[in-house]
Amino acid sequence: MGLRVLSALDAAKIQYYHFKAIIVAGMGLFTDAYDLFCIPPIMKLLGRVYYEDNRDDKYQIPQAVLATMLGTVLLGTVIGQLVFGMLGDRMGRRHVYGISLMLMVLSSVGCGFSICRTKTCVLASLGFFRFFLGLGIGGDYPLSATIMSEFANKNTRGAFIAAVFSMQGLGILASSTVTMVVSKTFEAAASKNLSNDHTPEDADIAWRLILMLGAVPAGLTYYWRMMMPETARYTALVENNALQAAKDMEKVLDFSICHIAEDDPIQPPQNPPSYPLFSMQFLRVHGMDLFSCATTWLLLDIAFYSSSLFQSQIYRKHLGLKGTTVYNEAFKVAFFQTMVAIAATIPGYWFTVYFIDRIGRRKIQMMGFLCMSIVYFAIGIPYHYWCTNENKGFLVLYGLTFFFANFGPNTTTFIVPAELFPARFRSTCHGISGAMGKVGAFFGTLGFLWSTKNNDRDDLPRIKAMRIALVSLGGICLLGMAVTYLFTRETNGRSLEENEKEMENSELCVFRCSRDADRQPETSVPEEVIAL
Repeated sequence: MGLRVLSALDAAKIQYYHFKAIIVAGMGLFTDAYDLFCIPPIMKLLGRVYYEDNRDDKYQIPQAVLATMLGTVLLGTVIGQLVFGMLGDRMGRRHVYGISLMLMVLSSVGCGFSICRTKTCVLASLGFFRFFLGLGIGGDYPLSATIMSEFANKNTRGAFIAAVFSMQGLGILASSTVTMVVSKTFEAAASKNLSNDHTPEDADIAWRLILMLGAVPAGLTYYWRMMMPETARYTALVENNALQAAKDMEKVLDFSICHIAEDDPIQPPQNPPSYPLFSMQFLRVHGMDLFSCATTWLLLDIAFYSSSLFQSQIYRKHLGLKGTTVYNEAFKVAFFQTMVAIAATIPGYWFTVYFIDRIGRRKIQMMGFLCMSIVYFAIGIPYHYWCTNENKGFLVLYGLTFFFANFGPNTTTFIVPAELFPARFRSTCHGISGAMGKVGAFFGTLGFLWSTKNNDRDDLPRIKAMRIALVSLGGICLLGMAVTYLFTRETNGRSLEENEKEMENSELCVFRCSRDADRQPETSVPEEVIAL
């Protein structure tokens, strides 16, 4: 029965439940992107509300405060990926799936309330709630990827996981749209008392409302998430309950297990592996895969998050933020993010959805890294030219980095860890890989905070520092391409069990070869000695 369940899942046609699972699983990533990428315009609002009397730089949040606000959510994300990834393998995907979503919902609401209205208290409580928001966001990464990979069939598995991840693009678009609507609404309400040098008290409500609205989509999908059954692969392979796995799948997929014809049945290992996580045998079998997944995700997020979270500062010259009202400043930043999302970010996601099962994960990842590096070099090396000339080519080139990140490693690094590892390690290893990515995001954002610090003279990012930062990002992307080429395996068109079986057979071969090599050759006795 267990063999029939796994064969049926890999041979199943695309059904309504697959699309429902994409929406339910993807809503966590939607909320993730909403909460992470609404920060640039909200930082503008906070600067105008709480730093109006800043003598050194009016309306500008200090670099240390900005780094702390961004660092707390990334720290929470790292911990959430590790903890929820491990719990997903020990307790089951379904049992902890709702907890991560509820953490996101409650933390988003908490960020909006932030307890009080004094600067120190608001920033401290905001950092506190954003840490727990990061826990929920981090937990959603390994669980959503693992659940979708274990529900999907082997021919369209990549497209389904990529579609789940593409909900991030919609989350970015939603956060920017909500920010624009809220900004214009408050601006219209305060039009009589609004000026460039005065921040109305209502602005303190605007940023709170933007944060709290991010909890609505996730809250709406909580019921359906809790109604999802445990994945058949976890039930059959980890809990060893094939009958329950069959019953669960019959509830959601439109076929009867007992009538499935096994045209090409998948033979599971005769002796399932019993080695623990991070044992020497685990490292021999899966160590290279874990290294490639974690390293490529680390390198990607250094580039992707640094440029995504600070794009509004990079484009300060083109946005014209000086001499404008508080609401118009937030509106311009959000509008620019909307344009980038529509023109580059979202198309990149859906290019991957279309091509991932046609080209393969490995080729798309290498292509994305290579194109990102070329674009970073093209805007980094002649950066003085881009700064001294009113040339929109800079914006076009920089937008291409987002397109090739999403039609490339930003999506594939989310997919591959959900396909390479055995069911009992899958969620944990995905969490480890993602946690390394967020470590890279943390250091990348700190680096860009330094490089985008403005000159007092012309309000442009320091040219030399920006050139170093952009060229360094190009080198990092080239390194990511090299790691992909040398260490990343292709998983396209094969079932999850076939990927696992390939590595187990490889380890068995290595073990037998090493055992034979260690044997001492038998000493042959010459016939003359025997005769004597």
